[in-house]
Amino acid sequence: MSVALPPLADTQLADNQMIARGLRLPDRAFIDGDWAASTNGAVFETINPATGAVLGTLPHCGPEDVDRAVAAARRAFRAGTWSRAAPEARKAALLRLAALIRRDGRDLAVMESLESGKPVTDCLKEITVEVPDIFQWYGELIDKSYGHVAPTDDSACALVVREPIGVVAAVLPWNFPLLMASWKLAPALASGCSMIVKPAEETSLTTLRLAELAIEAGIPAGVLNVVTGPGETTGRLIGQHGDIDAVSFTGSTEVGRLFLQYAGSSNLKTVGLEMGGKSPFIVLDDAALTPDLIDNAVMAAFWNGGQNCSANMRQIVARSRQEEYVDKITRRAAAIVIGDPLDPRTEMGPMISMQHRRRVQGLIDKGVSEGARAMLAPRGEVAALPGSFLSPAVFADLDPMMTIARDEIFGPVLGVLPVDSAARALEIANGTDYGLHATVYTRDIDRALYFARRLACGTVSVNGFTEGDIKTPFGGYRKSGSLARDKGLEAMSQYQQVKTIWLSLTLPAEAGA
Repeated sequence: MSVALPPLADTQLADNQMIARGLRLPDRAFIDGDWAASTNGAVFETINPATGAVLGTLPHCGPEDVDRAVAAARRAFRAGTWSRAAPEARKAALLRLAALIRRDGRDLAVMESLESGKPVTDCLKEITVEVPDIFQWYGELIDKSYGHVAPTDDSACALVVREPIGVVAAVLPWNFPLLMASWKLAPALASGCSMIVKPAEETSLTTLRLAELAIEAGIPAGVLNVVTGPGETTGRLIGQHGDIDAVSFTGSTEVGRLFLQYAGSSNLKTVGLEMGGKSPFIVLDDAALTPDLIDNAVMAAFWNGGQNCSANMRQIVARSRQEEYVDKITRRAAAIVIGDPLDPRTEMGPMISMQHRRRVQGLIDKGVSEGARAMLAPRGEVAALPGSFLSPAVFADLDPMMTIARDEIFGPVLGVLPVDSAARALEIANGTDYGLHATVYTRDIDRALYFARRLACGTVSVNGFTEGDIKTPFGGYRKSGSLARDKGLEAMSQYQQVKTIWLSLTLPAEAGA
């Protein structure tokens, strides 16, 4: 989110608009290697949140459609054309898929920007760089992953091997559609699993297009299936299905709890959860309030419009620094450019929907009514734009018990909590039911490591807001997640079974001579 925006070349916005007009938007599910309408003909609309216009309709997949997708995945898994393929063959297919995503990256980025309201520049970075790199990384990992031999005496040989868990379902959020798909699909496919993917109903288009590219890359029909529909119906059918071996879910804690219930009431399938957060951004009293720190603080709260599970909107600052900090944060947040997501100069697009915008505005109003000091209020002219736009809000003097200091907002709201000591900062940072991410700013390495070790969360970034990269696992403590992790070598564990093969050996007669 740079304040000094580069000049817009005359063709950049026009080119994106031309691409948008020429896109072939998917309008069906993808089952067993081909496009499929819902069995009962039911559909739902997908909306452009920047304009409120209907982009198209997609199938509302019901029981027959989910059964058909699961049956295709199970048939493909048993056939072994992917699950038992040579590691080199799976590797080659995932590398081809990465190349195809790079080839079509601009179209995919524009498609995702239209459906999600994300700035096209963010979509381009994610889809032309991060997403293909993830498929490439796991593809290259396939033929470098080994089991091991356990130590025994000469009477036995004990092999410990990893096998694909079977049929896996991935249920995705709407805030990072194709990126979250890659976090789950790449390690699951690398492991040899077959998959059913349910994208969020708000953002299904790029995941459907990815399934088509998978066929082009040589991944066999039935290995990757995409069913579309709301979580309350299609998602529930996936969670309750008795022939799905594992579900990986990213979304709210409320829905994550439902997936555990679905598993308990069906076949006790494995459930991997990455859920909500209320992440702290801690500025200790020795930190220099540099432009870099302020940029990181603003990005931590307002990246993707605050629609990010690891958003650091709960900013804990030494009381002696609060006024200077709030002044700099407020001026920086007020400069964020809000507008057409297809315009490369736009830094923040709309909320995902009008319903979500109303929810976030309600929490902002709650902050005011509970006594938080409003330093920057949402601008009326932004809210009046077509679509579901909402500009940033900044609060000072938050009390840890205020609603906006405790509840996940998932919108462009930054709140500053002043503290009188480092011990109090740590206490407030850990005083939440969540534990996904935290950022700490300090010039003292001892303090940095002290905080990093004692913050109860899955990722701690020091002197910069980051979630790490593909090599580092991502997931949460407490209500932010289960033991499952996305990214890194650790992600493979969600999609693999560990098997012991114990060989009892009879020593040849001459061995005892």
